[in-house]
Amino acid sequence: MSSSFERYQKRRLKSSYFSVVISIALVLFMIGVLGMLLLKSNKIAAYFKEKVAITVFLKDQVTRSQTKKLEALLTTKKYTKTVRFLSKEKAAEMYSKDIGEDFLDFLGKNPLKNSIDIYLKSDFVSPLKMVDIKNELLENTYVTEVVYDEPLIQLLTQNIQKISFWIVVVAAFFGLVAVLLINSSIRLSVHSKRFTIKTMQMVGATKRFIRGPFLWSGIRLGLAGSFLASVGLGFLFYYLDEYFPELQLWVNKKELLLVFTGVFSTGFVITWLSTFFATQRFLNLKTDQLYYS
Repeated sequence: MSSSFERYQKRRLKSSYFSVVISIALVLFMIGVLGMLLLKSNKIAAYFKEKVAITVFLKDQVTRSQTKKLEALLTTKKYTKTVRFLSKEKAAEMYSKDIGEDFLDFLGKNPLKNSIDIYLKSDFVSPLKMVDIKNELLENTYVTEVVYDEPLIQLLTQNIQKISFWIVVVAAFFGLVAVLLINSSIRLSVHSKRFTIKTMQMVGATKRFIRGPFLWSGIRLGLAGSFLASVGLGFLFYYLDEYFPELQLWVNKKELLLVFTGVFSTGFVITWLSTFFATQRFLNLKTDQLYYS
């Protein structure tokens, strides 16, 4: 009978430890994802900004040789990421494909102009800087017009600022949730041994001696949860890197190390503190209070 009860207690204890480790792993996984998102927020913003282009329309008399010289000049500009020439013939072909009919049959001639699309570096994609770039380009004698989507730039700048703010807010919120969940899991684990704690205290064991095994047990649970979370994050970042190589999720070892170190540090610190204060609480309770705690 006693042996059966002991086996039951061991199974119950293992089940409790397993649930604590899984809870810690899930919370730390979420923290790791948010941490990487914070680190990559500038990279993500830059990715979308560098999809924006300024289109420079050229005068009809500008030759292809002159156009190449202009392309070479634009490539050297500090704000330029890449340039792409689009002939008026290719533009007409693309436009005809978009509308589903050849508009040249009606007009008899091609009214479009040769153009160069300038894709900017992310630091220069802002309303004020793009106005300065536009004015600079208009000073070139080969250029007849410079256009870009001004409302889109305004909207993109505002949305990036809002998203960056909310990422910080959400990360802080989930950080608080992580602390509360891990603390709750550890407290429940220690709570199940509150009578053991009081028994050891009654036979003369010091608080430090009693806390020691609980602290090491809590730390091991935290490290186990951190390990599981890190494995999950590793798989997630690896597969996301294949679909979004621009973000360099798997290539940037420094950021990966920072995230994984943060996950393990968070798991260690929170479980240590939670175990310490949970154990201390039961050490300070009187025996009759254990039944109502």
